[in-house]
Amino acid sequence: MAKTTIEIATDKAAALFGRLDENIELIGNEYGAAIALRNGAVTVTGEEQEAARAAALCGKLLELDALGLEISKERVRTGMDLERSGRLAELIPLSTDVIAVTFRGKAVRARTAGQKRFTDTVKRNIVTLASGPAGTGKTYLAVALAAAAFKNNEIEKIILTRPALEAGEKLGFLPGDMQEKFDPYLRPLYDALADMFGESYLKLIEKSVIEIAPLAFMRGRTLSNSFIILDEAQNATEEQMKMFLTRFGTGSKVIANGDITQTDLPPRTSSGFATAIKILDGIKNIGIVKLTARDVVRHELISEIINAYDKKREK
Repeated sequence: MAKTTIEIATDKAAALFGRLDENIELIGNEYGAAIALRNGAVTVTGEEQEAARAAALCGKLLELDALGLEISKERVRTGMDLERSGRLAELIPLSTDVIAVTFRGKAVRARTAGQKRFTDTVKRNIVTLASGPAGTGKTYLAVALAAAAFKNNEIEKIILTRPALEAGEKLGFLPGDMQEKFDPYLRPLYDALADMFGESYLKLIEKSVIEIAPLAFMRGRTLSNSFIILDEAQNATEEQMKMFLTRFGTGSKVIANGDITQTDLPPRTSSGFATAIKILDGIKNIGIVKLTARDVVRHELISEIINAYDKKREK
């Protein structure tokens, strides 16, 4: 196919190219295009269709810079994901929509296309089941959405729970009472709460406005006007999952997060979370979201580690 060169006039080439040209290297490798700066313009050279796609992505990234947002490697990857699926126009709203504001005034936004799908699904539905590997922001975003709903007076309580089971550890071998045994496993939830509310989250816990408890403690309750989050849901049995999903009352919203590839349940015990995803898909007001290694927002190497294990499991 014939090669073509597309010019993009800009005085923000440095922002687009990134540190040590890392952004341009990513885009060039993805589209097989050569990207350079010539006479004050960014030039994209490659096969006609691929060069046009790369140029469109570069143009959209420059729009982000014009809005005062950093063109990070993460945003470049997200832009490539969106472009690949014909949804490049979503990059601007994804990068600018504010999900919540932290205690220190920092805006919380979706950082990947999958995260945006997750937050949009939660807003549209009463119950959301979100599966995906560690590092995709499921817990943090769920707590951020709950905090925003509470601050907007949309709900009266935040309920955070998880199964009392973790990576082969047995709570009975740990020192202290049940709460002291359970607290270390809740650290990601506490950290997210501290980010959203500052130290005042401790007072909200004292007043039972925020409740944090093992999943078993949910039995027999009806939770109205609450934002209910089940973390590490892959470790819930089918009976526990059914119990959890039938606790909410009017005015409530429910999120169950988990990674179905990392269940710590005993052998031959089915994950209630995996079962729920299968049997509840398609029911009105229940949203199902699957995050992938592309949505990992920790170190970029983690995505490659997850992909390697996924390939091993497939074999």
